[in-house]
Amino acid sequence: MFSAYICIKRRLLNQDSNLTRVLFAVVLLVLLLSYGTFGFMFIEGYSLLDSFYMTTITISTVGFREVQELSTMGKVFTITLILSSLGVLAYVVSILTTQFFEGQLSYILSGYQKKSIRKKMENHVIICGFGRNGQQAAKDLMAHNHEFIIIDRHKDNLMHNFDAKIKFIEGDATQDQILSDAKIETAKSLITTLPEDADNLFVALTARSMNPNIKIISRASSESTEKKLKIAGVNSVVMPERVGGAHMATLVARPDVIEFLEHLSIKGDNPTNIEEIVCNELPKEVLNKTIYEMGVRQKSGANIIGFKTPEGKYILNPSADTQIISNSKIFVLGTKEQIEAMKNIF
Repeated sequence: MFSAYICIKRRLLNQDSNLTRVLFAVVLLVLLLSYGTFGFMFIEGYSLLDSFYMTTITISTVGFREVQELSTMGKVFTITLILSSLGVLAYVVSILTTQFFEGQLSYILSGYQKKSIRKKMENHVIICGFGRNGQQAAKDLMAHNHEFIIIDRHKDNLMHNFDAKIKFIEGDATQDQILSDAKIETAKSLITTLPEDADNLFVALTARSMNPNIKIISRASSESTEKKLKIAGVNSVVMPERVGGAHMATLVARPDVIEFLEHLSIKGDNPTNIEEIVCNELPKEVLNKTIYEMGVRQKSGANIIGFKTPEGKYILNPSADTQIISNSKIFVLGTKEQIEAMKNIF
């Protein structure tokens, strides 16, 4: 935990230093303009506007004519202003250029995305990190027609994989303001796939504090981190290495089972899909009726292969006399058209 704290602290300090450098450059520029303006007012007796004009043309080296002939003291002052401006302007330009090309001025590059994001968003999914795991999550959510938004601090990841349908924010997901920009208060789920476990832990803690009801799914690289994430309020923890290793072992031990399961789909791409249907408020036609009495197989062609009670109990392959009640879920197997017909029943 101490190493995680150090990692998080270092990141916050780095971001503060970036902001400090930009502010310092702006302050230097303001001081330079003030020095020139008040210097011309005091030495040459110019008005405020004329003094600011002289300062601007001097430090910008555009070569416009002076307001009036400078005195000897005025010429000496102008020399000091020019020499001072060389260093200040070089520093300001270098800082702003560096920040621009490092992606710190993200509002310039993605301002229109942020404006569209600030519009009303509800029941959406937030994906933190757009690496391989984040991209796969986005692909599957898009197949399910789920509204989602991506947060990634690396502009190259976003722009290289940019799709017109994707909303994104360039920034650090560990920052409260970035999560707020993603409308975490009204989001239903958050998926954090950042490469560092400490970052995923920090995102989970922040997200849970900003939205106590949000569902959080996090990536983890070790079992010890998995326990910490659970304590932090993560609902589901996924370890890609463990999942991948188990899948490869099953391909050796039970290859036909895996081939059969891969024939099914939860993405909506294959002819046969598995889908969950939420039964919050049942229509009168199916209220207090069993699966057999509703005749869902005859009406839709899809099969109910699972049932989740309001208490969270799962029933696999429910019998025909199982009664579907409000605030439950059913898991359906069928084609896309059959599943849509089943949804119309409930």
